[in-house]
Amino acid sequence: MALTQPSAALPATRGGPRRERPARAHARALPIVPVRARGLMIEGADGRRYLDCFPGAGSLVLGHNHPVALEAVRSVLSPAATSGSVHDTFAAELRATLPGPLAHRARVRFCAPSRAAALAAARELAPGAEAVEAVRDEDGVLVPGAERLRGARDTAAARSVPLVADETRTGLGRTGTFWGIEHADAVPDVMVLSGAVGGGLPLALVVHGDVPGDDAPAGPPEPFHGNRLALAAGAATLRHLRENGLAGRARTLGDRLLARLRRDVLAHEGVRDVRGLGLLLGVEFADAATAAAVRHACLRRGLLVGPCDARPAVLRLLPPLTITDEQAEAVLDRLSDAIAAAPRPGGHPPTVSTRKEAGAAPA
Repeated sequence: MALTQPSAALPATRGGPRRERPARAHARALPIVPVRARGLMIEGADGRRYLDCFPGAGSLVLGHNHPVALEAVRSVLSPAATSGSVHDTFAAELRATLPGPLAHRARVRFCAPSRAAALAAARELAPGAEAVEAVRDEDGVLVPGAERLRGARDTAAARSVPLVADETRTGLGRTGTFWGIEHADAVPDVMVLSGAVGGGLPLALVVHGDVPGDDAPAGPPEPFHGNRLALAAGAATLRHLRENGLAGRARTLGDRLLARLRRDVLAHEGVRDVRGLGLLLGVEFADAATAAAVRHACLRRGLLVGPCDARPAVLRLLPPLTITDEQAEAVLDRLSDAIAAAPRPGGHPPTVSTRKEAGAAPA
């Protein structure tokens, strides 16, 4: 697997240059002080425990502080570890998961560790490409379906342009296949990866075969200049997911969760839709105020769910793929109870809830 380095240019916004945002330690401010976290569970300084269904905004596919990722990071800190060996291990693990023919001709371009930088690198590599996501997570968990994904593949072929699959949120088993594009039985020319691919540490890259306009020479990898810790954690995460069949489990468990959500939640007056694929699920409410009320009601019951900036009436659930059946049932119980207890659209009083607020129980 050859390594090439693109420029680090970031995309511009319409009407002017890209504006930088201030760095934040967490994706969202929370009225709790976490003191420890493991898997799906976060414990606050007040002794309360919370089920985190949005760990790392979905990037922690193994949950918080998984021992596999932690051990991989420790191994890189040993005197025997070298940059070359870490890169080779990551490249081998990545190649073992890639779809079809792409695995045999794949090259990797590392870039600044963000989705925006990876997308910019993909655009440099392919002008006019056809881009797809198996689930448009940040747009409100919109699922285009396998037919539309196959249509994008056919459109790209007809236009003689590359097919680019953005696997930032849909990769590493999240949607029930190892890569989201596999729902369409399609092999992309370019894949954009960030988030989960670093095992919870910052890492972003572009995987590609031969694409028009790319004359970077194939051959031995160039010296690696990236983050060894992220590569080690990423390699360990890829291997653990593959060896334990967690993509298939995400598909089976996700189907069950979606069916129960549609049965128990969709009947509520304030809920407009329930949708998702694998363990990437979304609940759309009548308005943003109802969604915010439900999110706060979830927090009081010891459940953390994710907002959606582009569609604030949508709440997202991206639990780790290591979630157990018992934990999944607890998540649905708390979510259903929070929806029943939240004010209804138009200021109507909530349905009376009889469940105990789980988040109030001491650890």
